Amino acid sequence: MLRLLYTLLWLAVLPLALLRLAWRARREPGYLQHVGERLGRYPHSPGAGPWLWVHAVSVGETRAAQPLVQALLERYPGHRLLLTHMTPTGRQTGAQLFGGEPRVAQCYIPYDLPWLVRRFLRHFEPEAGMLMETEVWPNLVRGARRAGVPLFLVNARLSPRSFRRTARFGRAAAAMYADFRGVLAQTEGDAGRFRALGVAGVQVTGNLKFDMQAAPELVERGHRLRHAFGARAVLAAASTREGEEALLLDALARWEPLAGGVPRPALLLVPRHPQRFDEVAALVARAGLSLQRRSALTVDVADVADVADVADAADAADAADRPGAGEAGALQADVLLGDSMGEMAMYFAASDLAFIGGSLLPLGGQNLIEACAVGTPVLIGPHTFNFAQATEDAIAAGACERVADAETLVRAAAALLGDGARLAAMGEHARAFAALHRGATVRTVAALAPAIAPYVPEPH
Repeated sequence: MLRLLYTLLWLAVLPLALLRLAWRARREPGYLQHVGERLGRYPHSPGAGPWLWVHAVSVGETRAAQPLVQALLERYPGHRLLLTHMTPTGRQTGAQLFGGEPRVAQCYIPYDLPWLVRRFLRHFEPEAGMLMETEVWPNLVRGARRAGVPLFLVNARLSPRSFRRTARFGRAAAAMYADFRGVLAQTEGDAGRFRALGVAGVQVTGNLKFDMQAAPELVERGHRLRHAFGARAVLAAASTREGEEALLLDALARWEPLAGGVPRPALLLVPRHPQRFDEVAALVARAGLSLQRRSALTVDVADVADVADVADAADAADAADRPGAGEAGALQADVLLGDSMGEMAMYFAASDLAFIGGSLLPLGGQNLIEACAVGTPVLIGPHTFNFAQATEDAIAAGACERVADAETLVRAAAALLGDGARLAAMGEHARAFAALHRGATVRTVAALAPAIAPYVPEPH
């Protein structure tokens, strides 16, 4: 009965869901592309299989899926891989990561109505499916089981808050998870909460995000970008969410009375959602701070270190020749807005210290592992329920410090930036923390193996 009510509700809101695509397309035109895929309509033949299917809803899940996708392609050379998404930014990230791989295809997952799910499954006929982290859609999961597609919840996490909400559905929740072939959890805490719901087949395989490797060219770009700031320290504020930037900018504007004499660093501000780039730029202007956009740099940081808000590259070169320019650096704005996609590793590599957003307000936090992997120490706010175990482990390892609010963040940042030895030690702890927890990909692929038959082509 609950599933029927759920389906009827989806049917009722489907016109609103399509209107929402048009509404969101005002800022992100990609929402009006490939709309038919959201209705289970795929115009092209899927091509020869067999197919493995990984669903990664948006940017974070797609990045986390990268080591898994690469490992599956290596382990099963006769298979092709379908990567599905819900957001244009997730699809764009997938194209950046795997666009050169002919065995990877991408599309949107259909809305969670039974007949749309059937169209999708009939079209691709995946041999096995993997849903990343928290993406549990009842009709999709039930449809896969009815179609004989073994489905796994991979890199699975279930926060205490989500557990309490899910537990209200009692046996209905357990029945939904029973349609999975297995649940591969990030931590023992996540696994315990799944088991408390009555879920069978739960294994702890670890967090795939620890296995993400920053592209060497991005790290090198980060080092060049760091050089462009000159002698100033660089504080990154990464994956910030709506409401947080105003708090950060207000605290940054009051740096001098809060920081005990430590010079104010340059702020490398990277909002979580690209549709907010212009909004955040306006917030910076209203705070009375000077702004440079990553997208407006006159020369690519991959090629030249001394980029600046100048008319052209020749002016930048002239500026670099003037006395004192090497110390000051070519980037002298108060804030560099990271308005690009796929360059987060570069931003972390360019920073002396990183604050991870989504944590000043009760939004659950964001992934701190990518910063630690390149040796950047981390500050994080009080709200990290979506990444609780990773955050606590990073704090225990000496890679991360928790702050209570934006003002405390400024004080903690000043204390670290004013103590080079402590900052360097924290960076080493960050690298060690990231290295210690690797291996989830190997364990995940091993857990999936019984459901995936090695492909042997038919003899001609």
